[in-house]
Amino acid sequence: MSLLKSLCLGAAAIGALAISTGAATAGATLDRITQKKEMVVATAANWPPQSFMNKDNQLDGFDVEVAKEIAKRLGAKARFITPEWGIITAGNWNGRWDVSVGSMTPTTGRTRVLDFPAIYYYTPYVFAVHKTSKLDSRAALNGKTVGVEGGTTSEDYINGKLKIDAVGVPDFTADVKPGSVKTYGDSVGPLDDLRLGDGVRVDAIVSALPTVEAAVKRGYPIRAINDKPAYHEPLAIAIDKGDAELNAKLTEIVAALKADGTLKSLSEKWYGIDYTVAK
Repeated sequence: MSLLKSLCLGAAAIGALAISTGAATAGATLDRITQKKEMVVATAANWPPQSFMNKDNQLDGFDVEVAKEIAKRLGAKARFITPEWGIITAGNWNGRWDVSVGSMTPTTGRTRVLDFPAIYYYTPYVFAVHKTSKLDSRAALNGKTVGVEGGTTSEDYINGKLKIDAVGVPDFTADVKPGSVKTYGDSVGPLDDLRLGDGVRVDAIVSALPTVEAAVKRGYPIRAINDKPAYHEPLAIAIDKGDAELNAKLTEIVAALKADGTLKSLSEKWYGIDYTVAK
């Protein structure tokens, strides 16, 4: 057998194996969930009111309740794990968890490695400052130090790199040119530095409005700048790339959660407003 023929046959065999492996694993996640009656959910542990440890040391919040409702409609219970956000968004989960219900934005980059079966709500992002700050508009923030959570849409936005390809999202413009950007490992870090005082570590932050409002309720001396939102972030359920069966099932479930008012009710419970429609 010639070397060329051997190489061609070998390549064909590898291709056939890849196809058969893909066919064998298609739907495997959904099968595992229904058979074990458990859905493993990756989410954040420190992002109130979306997901956080409550006074009983239990994971709680809007995303947690949404995940539990999805699991229930799959005939399963939700079990939560909290990997680093960058690990979740990187894709290639290899079965370590089944789904992420973690308020993830389906950015252009993320759609290359993850599938997003459904958007379940929209969050306005705002600039916030210390309550003693005299900064009162986005225009006043040019040249200032702005804090954001790293690896999120807020970092992309402040650096002028945010691209969101989603239906129903209002147009936005990255019109603030900061002097410097300070990044943090979670959503609470920017809030904690801002609470230290006006300009002590940062002059302003970019954060989800519900997160800012939750911090104010906990006594943080901060306030949102009352311009229109910087942008609206569509938040989606995420799964690993290529599982058409799980994708279709989750699309169906989220549509039902919207139709029967469950998502609206949970949004109003945790945010005091219906965020299931961009406004």
